[in-house]
Amino acid sequence: MVPWWALGVLVFGANFTLWGMLGLCRLSEAGVARLTGWLRHRRGARSRRTVALPGGPGWRVLVARDTPGDSAGKTVERRRARSLTVGDVAVLIPAHNEELVIEESLAAIMALVPAANIYVVSDGSTDRTVELAAAAGARVMTTPKNMGKAGALELAIRKFGLTEKYAAVMLLDADTRVDPGYFSAALPLFDDPGIAAVAGCVRTQWDRTLSPIGNLLVAHRTRIYSVAQRVLKMGQTWLRTNATHIVPGFASVYRTSVLPKIDMNPPGLVIEDFNMTFELYQRHLGKVGFTMSAVAVTQDPDNFHDYVRQTRRWATGLWQTVWRHAPRPNLFSLMLTVLLLELVVSSLLFLLLPVIVLVLGTGDLFSDALAWPPFAAVHREVAARVDLHNVLIGVVLPDCAITCLTAAVERRARLLLCGLFFLPLRVVDAAIALYAVPSALFSTSTGRWSSPARRATEAVPIERKVKSSA
Repeated sequence: MVPWWALGVLVFGANFTLWGMLGLCRLSEAGVARLTGWLRHRRGARSRRTVALPGGPGWRVLVARDTPGDSAGKTVERRRARSLTVGDVAVLIPAHNEELVIEESLAAIMALVPAANIYVVSDGSTDRTVELAAAAGARVMTTPKNMGKAGALELAIRKFGLTEKYAAVMLLDADTRVDPGYFSAALPLFDDPGIAAVAGCVRTQWDRTLSPIGNLLVAHRTRIYSVAQRVLKMGQTWLRTNATHIVPGFASVYRTSVLPKIDMNPPGLVIEDFNMTFELYQRHLGKVGFTMSAVAVTQDPDNFHDYVRQTRRWATGLWQTVWRHAPRPNLFSLMLTVLLLELVVSSLLFLLLPVIVLVLGTGDLFSDALAWPPFAAVHREVAARVDLHNVLIGVVLPDCAITCLTAAVERRARLLLCGLFFLPLRVVDAAIALYAVPSALFSTSTGRWSSPARRATEAVPIERKVKSSA
């Protein structure tokens, strides 16, 4: 009989637990550093010797100088080495038929970055995307045909000369609204010269008209993002154990010095962000930074067809990238292997769970069914290994607990209303994940893309938007 805790580990994964613990270590280290810095500041620590001071990447001791009235006679001056500013960052937006959302996305980023730094590449758009982007003040180019997001990005970086003009490039999806605090949180991470890219913190957009199915799908994505970023991403991007499998392409920043060394558009891949992340680690180009404060809001699919299509595209892109990159003897390959093994195992279990519950439940509710020899044999085999009590304790209750915690952290009570439907959606996700394994091995893509159905954003007062991003 499989115990409840083993079911929980198999479904939710040791990988989840490991990175969660490392994320807590990261938070503890940051808390200790802040406390130490505050105590030293309070004590006014002075020394005759030049010493290393806490403060994180980018701090350096410049000079020891006399301080009048100081009995020690010397103090240490510390200053911050020059950090990146928004003037050093180009924002590159690939767009394919995004007329419903691109104006608001441009308005949000232009409030933070000089308009001269904002570039739009229209990849075969047939609507008013180019017209609206140009009217907003962005620098716009069009591709000769729909060549795919990765191809459009590669072409635009070269044509605009972004690697020669800027220290960093932000890759921003056309449906994504950057929050006001994004750059003040993200750019200081580049003070560490070992950081090659900073991954944005994704939030899904709620301020649009949603159907009941749309509310459920957006709530499901909200829960995924909240847990994955607070538990997995925080641990995966700790500089001591840096090995995240993706820098999401919706709103992330790269040093321009690493972009020429990345093969952004290899043939056959459906998406570029997994491949760019793998290239960073496998070519030893640097580490990935992440902070929950570098927030950008994106439109996730609000209908089932687009949800399945996008999820399948992401899953296929992951496995295509895995098949493309041979494993190396490094931490990234090791943790990626663990992640993939657990993804396959947990997906198999999620697909089997409905069958297990149906067989066991039918036997408990309809005892006459046990008199039917074929069903009785199946029931006997299932009941010898799993019972409904263990499924409830090991799978259902932990999933409900995650929903409750997410609703509290995100301050969205509607997640509780959707809670009963998250497990069925996880079964859908599991089926897509398993389908993608052989599909990615035997299929290729031209890279051409079409965005999910977009929705115009509801009018939201500026002061409410700023408050919500705080």
